[in-house]
Amino acid sequence: MALDKMRNIGIMAHIDAGKTTTTERILYYTKKIHKIGEIDDGQATMDWMAQEQERGITICSAATTTYWKDHQINIIDTPGHVDFTAEVERSLRVLDGAIAVICAVDGVQPQTETVWKQADEFNVPRLCFMNKMDRIGADFFASMDDVHEKFGVETLALQIPIGQGADFEGVIDLLTMKEIRWNADDDGETFEFSDIDSSRLEEAQTWREKLVDTVAGSDDDLAEIYLEGGEITIEQLKAAIRKGTINRAFVPFVMGSARRNQGVQPLIDAIIDYLPSPTEIPAAKGIHVKKDKQEEVTVPCDPSKMALGLVFKIQYDREMGPLCYVRMYSGKIQAGTQIYNINKKKRERVNRILRMHADKSEAMDSVSAGDIAVFIGLKLAQTGDTIGSEAFTVLLEQPTFPQPVISVALEPESMSERDKMNETLKILSCEDPTFTYHDDAETGQLIISGMGELHLDVLVTRMKDDFGVKCNVGAPQVTYRESISSSAEATEDFNKVLGGKENTAGLTIKVEPREQGSGNLYTCEVKQNNIPDEIMQAIESGFRSSLDSGIRYGYPCVDMAVTVTKIDYNELTSTTFAFEACAAAVFDKACSAANPEILEPVMNVDISCPKEFVGPAGSQLSQRGGSIMGQDSKTTGEIIHAQAPMANMFGFTTNLRSATQGRASFSMEFSHFQIKVGGLGNAY
Repeated sequence: MALDKMRNIGIMAHIDAGKTTTTERILYYTKKIHKIGEIDDGQATMDWMAQEQERGITICSAATTTYWKDHQINIIDTPGHVDFTAEVERSLRVLDGAIAVICAVDGVQPQTETVWKQADEFNVPRLCFMNKMDRIGADFFASMDDVHEKFGVETLALQIPIGQGADFEGVIDLLTMKEIRWNADDDGETFEFSDIDSSRLEEAQTWREKLVDTVAGSDDDLAEIYLEGGEITIEQLKAAIRKGTINRAFVPFVMGSARRNQGVQPLIDAIIDYLPSPTEIPAAKGIHVKKDKQEEVTVPCDPSKMALGLVFKIQYDREMGPLCYVRMYSGKIQAGTQIYNINKKKRERVNRILRMHADKSEAMDSVSAGDIAVFIGLKLAQTGDTIGSEAFTVLLEQPTFPQPVISVALEPESMSERDKMNETLKILSCEDPTFTYHDDAETGQLIISGMGELHLDVLVTRMKDDFGVKCNVGAPQVTYRESISSSAEATEDFNKVLGGKENTAGLTIKVEPREQGSGNLYTCEVKQNNIPDEIMQAIESGFRSSLDSGIRYGYPCVDMAVTVTKIDYNELTSTTFAFEACAAAVFDKACSAANPEILEPVMNVDISCPKEFVGPAGSQLSQRGGSIMGQDSKTTGEIIHAQAPMANMFGFTTNLRSATQGRASFSMEFSHFQIKVGGLGNAY
C-alpha cells in the first residue's frame, strides 16, 4: 500500500462518549466485520477482553486495520477511563491523526480535556465526531462552542444537523450543500442525498460562508479566489481543509449517532480526506548514539532507508507469548530476520509479523515505514524500546508515564502459588508501564501499585481469571513519595573483608532538591581516567536503587539531584559490590541531613451533579480536605472542579451518592505531589 494511501488514527474521548461504538460502526461499514457488536450486550469486537465485555469499558487499546476507498486505515481504539492513561499516552505517541468523539449532550467532559492535552503534546492533528445527536438535550452548536472555549481552537463545521435530540433526522453537508439521511432498514448502510429544504437553506448558506471564510483565512491561494469573488470548487475546498487540519489551524466537525448508525460514512470519508498520511507529518526525531557522543537526528518516513521502529505496546498471549506492537518509522523489517534492540543493545529474532484485527490476526511477510504491526518472538523488548539495526543506532524518543499513586498488598493463597503469582506480575508490568510491584522490606508483603482503584481492580481480576492465580488482596493504600527540602553533602568510606578479600570504596556526594515535577537527576563530576566502566555503572546503579528505595519510609524519591563530587578508587581492593554498598550508605547520610519530607498525591476531582445538589456535594468534598477550584454549568447539570488528597478519597463514592440521592458522579485523576502536613504520624 502506497504511503499516501495509509492513515494511522486513534479514537479518543471521555468514558461513555461512544468511542468503541463508533469504531464498531467504522469496521462494519468498511466490511471488516459482518455484524455490529454492541457494548451493552458485551459483544463489541474491539472490547475483546472478558472484563471489557463485563464492565462495558475499554481497558486495552486494541489495534485493527481496515480499508476504505483504496486507503488502508490502522485504527487504535483507546480507553476513556483516567486509570488507563498509559494506554492513551502510548497510542498517541505513534499516531498520525486522531478522532475526538464528543457527546453532543455533555460537550467537553473532564477526560476529554486530559486526552486533548495529551494529543496537543504530541502535535496530533484531529477532527471531531459529535456523537449521540439523537439524545435528548443534544446541542451540536453549544458543544462545538464548548470545544472552542475550553481548548482555544478554531472550530470548523463541515455539517449542520437536521433537527436535534429526538428530532434528529440527518445532516446538511456544507461542502456539497446536500441533505443526507440514513436508511434505518439496513443499519444505516445506505443513505440518501436530497436538495436542502427551503426552510433550512438560509441557515445552511450562512454556515457554508463561515466554512469558506475560516478555510480561506488559513490558505493564501483560496483567500485570493475568495476575495476576487471567484468560484471555489469542492476539490479546492477539500485540499485547503486537509492542509489546515494537518497544520492544526482548525478542527473540522462532523456528527451523527453511532448507536443509531447515522453519520459514520462521512466520518470515514473525513479520515481519508483530512487526516495526514505518514509522509505528511514532521519526520520523527531520534538520538543517534555514537561511541563518544549523542546527536539529534530526524528520521524521514522512507521504506528504502535503514530499519527503525518503536515498540509502543506489549500484550501477553498464552500461546504466542509477548505480542509487541511496533510502529515503523523508517526502512523495512522481514519476518524471520534478526533485529537489534537499541535500548537493550541486544539482538533478537522476529519469528513472525502479524496484522492485527482486535484479537484476530493475519500473517505478513514484512512491515515497512509508516505501518503498524505486531512482532512475535521478541523476549527482551519493553514499551518504549527502539528496534532496528546495529548500523543505525538511533533511539526514538521514549514515552514517559505517570507514577503509580495507589497500592494494595497481595498474598498468594499458598506457597505453591507464589511463583505463579510472581510470573504473572512480571507479565502484567511488562504490558503496563504504570503498574509496578515490589516486596515491602519491613512487612515482607508483596505490594502492587497502579493509577487508581479501578486500574488495580482490573489487574487483580485479570490475575485471577486470565492467569488462574489464587491470591488475597488487602485494602487500598496511598503510594507516597519522599524528597528533600534543602541541600547537603556527605562522605562515606566502605571497607569490608569478605571471603578473605578486602573490598574498599569511597564516595563524596551532594544532594539537592529540584523543581516539583522535574524528576530525579544523577550526575558524576569525576573524570573517569583510571576508573573502569563497571565501577562507574555500579555507582550509578547504587544511587538509582537508593532513589527507588526511599529515605525513611521506603517510598520512591522524587525531584532530587544527586551529584558525585569525589571517588576514592583503589585498583587492587575496590570492587563493584563495595561501590554499590557505599553509594547506598552515603545517600542515606546525605539525605538525612537534607531535611527529608514525605509527599502525598493530590487528585483533580470533577463532580457532576444537578444544580440543587451542588451544596451537599461541595460539603462532602470539603470534609475530606478538598478545595473547590471552579464550577461549570452544562445542560445536564453542574460540574464542580476541585482538588483533594488521594488518602481522603477512599469510599467517597458512597458518601457522595448518599448526600445527592444517587444523582451525582465524579471522576478523579492524579494532579501533583505535595508535602504531607504532619508526616505519616503513627502510620509507621
